[in-house]
Amino acid sequence: MPDGTEPRPLRIAAVADLHYTDTAKASLVPIIERAPLEADILLLCGDLTHNGHVEEAAGLARELNAIRIPILAVLGNHDYHSDQQDEIKRALKGSAIQVLDGDAVEIKGVGFAGVKGFATGFGRRVLEPWGESIVKQFVREAVEEALKLESALARLRSHTLIALLHYAPIVDTVEGEPLEIRPFLGSSRLEEPLNRFQVRAAFHGHAHHGRPEGRTSAGVPVYNVSLPLLRSLPEPMPFRVLTLDVAGQPSIG
Repeated sequence: MPDGTEPRPLRIAAVADLHYTDTAKASLVPIIERAPLEADILLLCGDLTHNGHVEEAAGLARELNAIRIPILAVLGNHDYHSDQQDEIKRALKGSAIQVLDGDAVEIKGVGFAGVKGFATGFGRRVLEPWGESIVKQFVREAVEEALKLESALARLRSHTLIALLHYAPIVDTVEGEPLEIRPFLGSSRLEEPLNRFQVRAAFHGHAHHGRPEGRTSAGVPVYNVSLPLLRSLPEPMPFRVLTLDVAGQPSIG
């Protein structure tokens, strides 16, 4: 810095699964009140709405316009439920919420890449494109989401990269969910881009009863920031905060 002072660490708040409706405004109050005080950027990791209605997205945007910090978001499966995802994106375009769907953006020297992601499971049990055409289509969706993430990360030139997803990239952060539904909560196909580009941290939601954190096979920290999960912790919180020092090293709070 020209005056010899150290630059302030960058604070990134992240939360998922707001499931906003007109009757859920009260749940946003802690986020609206605390985010500008505790963070420089707010990440919303999917399921912004409950029923996937444009009106819900517009209502959420009106509420969050009070937050005077950048807001990045990805959509989740609930935001696709009513087949209004394109209208939701258009409705949010003029708001404080910037939706990433295979997009990359740099804020204060940190690069952010965001995709919704998809399912297919994890590790050696990941679903392969074999058999009926509907199975191949299901797997193709997961592959395309992983490719979108890879492409977004590749376009960034920042030293420090952050990924925001809705579906989980590793199995560790969905542990605690019923075994029967874990393959539908994420995909290992999302993990490979995180490792390849040495992402500093990845955030996701979707697994309301999973674990709050884990790591990829290459050691990338992954945080499950589903709001129901955050509320269930011994010390409930409205979001997780990642602090990046001047060297880009993360510490979680």
